[in-house]
Amino acid sequence: MPKKKETSTVKGLVCRECGRPYPVKPLHICEYCFGPLEVQYDYEKIAKLLTRSTIEKRPPNMWRYRELLPIDGFPSVGYEVGFTPLIKARNLAEKLGVKEVYIKDDAVNYPTLSFKDRVVSVAISKAKEFNFNVVACASTGNLANSVAALAARAGYESYIFIPCDLEASKIIGTTVYGAHLIGIKGNYDKVNRLCSEIAGKYNWAFVNINIRPFYSEGSKTFAFEIVEQLGWRVPDHIVVPMAGGSLITKIWKALKEFEKLGFVDRVKTKVHGAQAAGCAPIVEAVKEGLELFRPVQNPKTIAKSLAIGNPADGYYATKAIRESGGWAEDATDEEIIQGIRLLAETEGIFTETAGGVVMAATLKLIKNGIIKSDETLVISITGNGLKTQEVLASKLVEFPVIEPKISEFDELMQNYTK
Repeated sequence: MPKKKETSTVKGLVCRECGRPYPVKPLHICEYCFGPLEVQYDYEKIAKLLTRSTIEKRPPNMWRYRELLPIDGFPSVGYEVGFTPLIKARNLAEKLGVKEVYIKDDAVNYPTLSFKDRVVSVAISKAKEFNFNVVACASTGNLANSVAALAARAGYESYIFIPCDLEASKIIGTTVYGAHLIGIKGNYDKVNRLCSEIAGKYNWAFVNINIRPFYSEGSKTFAFEIVEQLGWRVPDHIVVPMAGGSLITKIWKALKEFEKLGFVDRVKTKVHGAQAAGCAPIVEAVKEGLELFRPVQNPKTIAKSLAIGNPADGYYATKAIRESGGWAEDATDEEIIQGIRLLAETEGIFTETAGGVVMAATLKLIKNGIIKSDETLVISITGNGLKTQEVLASKLVEFPVIEPKISEFDELMQNYTK
């Protein structure tokens, strides 16, 4: 492991609403106005430490941008996480009628095939610095897998809380690591409320509650990589799935940080949010021009990883979309399935339901003229389709079964060519 860095680039925490400063501690809510806390950096110090050249010489993982992440020194886990492919999707571009389309593919992120490995790597590294003994989370699936896997790697005991009706593959992909998995009767918002109580009573490091300000910063690496992989240029559009709303806010923050440090020219990227039609409070707020979103009491969608009716960062996701000049769209269950198949059939990428939502939203953004044919588009794929195979089970195409005889194959080929 590398030698510990002598200085931190983190100045402290700050309330996103009233601006009140806080020390670097496992805190997430302002005690005065109850606004969420965010990490504040010393960008002057970062500018002296970090250059394009410095980044390019480092190993291809998320920690190549470590000065822009909230850790003191070097991480405990995650040396294999990140720097996932940015794929130029020529077949999909032709299908969509857009000149330049890229897929940022975190469906192959290490070790649990989702972008959550980025945020969890930061959270567990920070939990180590804070000397916690147990890590935990409330999850709709992908986060459960990631916390369980990376906690095992870091030598932590872990407790994972999920809605009890999650996809079987995500349940298996959590318990296999030896995590304590606890199913809760009810949707994610009920799970999260319970976990907020547990975090206070048991003094555990809940990655998306009391460690949340640090955890969420890991999402920035998704955008940092896009810019670097595009040759240090920003795309015209990025389409992003939204559950709690954190990812899209951190993508926007990352782009602005690179602009602040002079790594890119003026950011002109429009960030667009995508949600499932059965749970789309942020999309509704954007479309109706609402300052505050209306929570969804009973989410109903096959995209369970996005089914958060009261998104913690929903207000800030709406602000990021508007500030960038972006837009938001939702997708029905049928459109989600069509989106999954479109990406698979054109680019050979099998995405989970969240990716189907992004694909369906992208189609609408293009159809409505928000994304134009001569602009650069990045589609965010954040999880692997192997985790949500159930949604396609009823849509499978029947296939022929023949005896191992050439005559039967010849007959079959005659049917194919008719």
